[in-house]
Formats: sequence, structure tokens, C-alpha cells
Amino acid sequence: MINKSELKELLIMAMIAGRIMLKNGAETYRVEDTILRLCKSRMNIKYAETFVTTTGIFLTVEYGEDVISYTYRIKSRKIDLNKVAMVNDFSRRFVNSDMSIREGKSILGDIEKSTTYSKPINLLAGGASGGFFSLLFGGSFRDFVSAFIISLLLVGLIDFLDKKKFSFFIKNILGAMIITVLSIISIEIGIGESLNMVIIGSIMPLVPGVAITNAIRDSISEDFLSGVSRGIEALIIALSIAFGVGIVLRFYISFLGGVHNVYGQAISISSSFYNWLLHII
Repeated sequence: MINKSELKELLIMAMIAGRIMLKNGAETYRVEDTILRLCKSRMNIKYAETFVTTTGIFLTVEYGEDVISYTYRIKSRKIDLNKVAMVNDFSRRFVNSDMSIREGKSILGDIEKSTTYSKPINLLAGGASGGFFSLLFGGSFRDFVSAFIISLLLVGLIDFLDKKKFSFFIKNILGAMIITVLSIISIEIGIGESLNMVIIGSIMPLVPGVAITNAIRDSISEDFLSGVSRGIEALIIALSIAFGVGIVLRFYISFLGGVHNVYGQAISISSSFYNWLLHII
């Protein structure tokens, strides 16, 4: 028989496991299943239910004459499916063994603090994804090089903005704007060949592919609340990317004349500024 303090520790451990999974891109039905399996592995309870959304975890357990509830608010999310797999593996080992609750919490703490890949590996993978998508959509080798460099810089920027706690909407707008500016510069200095192919390849690290996939999977599992919320999240991310790219391209075409007119416009602006200074003097 497990006492009340041990029961609370078990529920807290289950909430930690769910939190790690949800914050790193797991589907809500998978999070719910993991939490319930962990809760039922160590005690004979009358009632246990969990409700998971993209922004929160709710767990209620009835044990004896007591009803205990926990709530955890999820404020930020990222994609790290390796941590999801590690928690899945942990839950199976915990359920099928005599592992103590304290040891389980320690393992989950190590998983939460772990770094799946080093920063150089993340940068290179981000650059490769952008570069090869540029080739996939019909870009040349020069476009591949441009998209590779820009995507690599983008991954570093996103990591920096994540640490500064920027909202995902502002983060994606800034990322899209910087991508477009760097793409234009690469074309103007002769590294890239097609502006469209460089931009298309470079924005791929921002595209919400996992959010779209999870929205569909949650909806198929009849978890419509999470499915709709993830779908809206993916839509907002797509709109923010389009908004960031559109602002820069609009300015570039309207005020600088498009590709290969930047240098002439810059010289004209510099000359006008110089004449204005002479007039003032």
C-alpha cells in the first residue's frame, strides 16, 4: 500500500514526464497515455484521468477517500523528438520494473536537462536542410550555397531569440525578414542565382511541419481541441513567415527597384544625402 506522500510524488513524476513530452513536440494523446500508465503502475486507484492541451496538463486521481489534482501550464514549446523518445523509453522501464519514484524523478530530470545535439551539429543540420530544399525546388548549386549559409545563420538566430523568450510570432517574423534581406544580399553580390530559390530553401527551418502533423494526428485521435489549436498555431506561423518575407520584398521592389538595382539606388541615396549635407553647411 502506498501512502499519500508517495502518491503525490508519483503524480508529480508523471506530470514531469508529460511536461517534457509536451514541451518537446509530442502529440497530446501520447502525453495522456504516458501519464496514466505511470500513475497506474504503482497503486490501485479508483479513478484517474488526465486532460492535455497544447498549453496545459490537468491530472486528477482518486485514491481512497482523497481526490488529488495537479495542473501545469505550458508556456513555451520546441521540437526535440529525441527527448520524447527518451521519456517513452523511461515510462516502459518504470512500468515493467521496481524502479523507485525518486530514481524515476532523477532520470526525468537528467532527460529534461540533456542536450540532444551540440550547437555546431544543429547549425550544420539547419544549413543542410535549407540548402537541399533549395536544390529540391529547382535551385542551382549557387542557390544551395546561399541557402545553406543563410539557414545556418537562421538557426543560430532562432536559438538566440528562444533564450530571450521572444514570442513565436515575433520570432518567425524577424527570422523571415532577416532571411529575405540576406537572400537579397547574396543575389546582389553574386553568390546566389535565383532569389526565389534561395528564399524558399532558407525559410524551411521555420516551416511548422511538426505542428501540422500533430494537428492531423490529434484530430484523427478525436482530440479535436488540441488538433484545432495546433492547426491554428501552424497557420499563425505560416502567416508570420509570409508577412516577414513580404515586408522586405515589398520594400526592395518599391524603393530599390528589385534585383541588381540596389547598388545604383544606394549610390543615388548617398549622393542625395551628400548634397543635402553640403546645402546645410
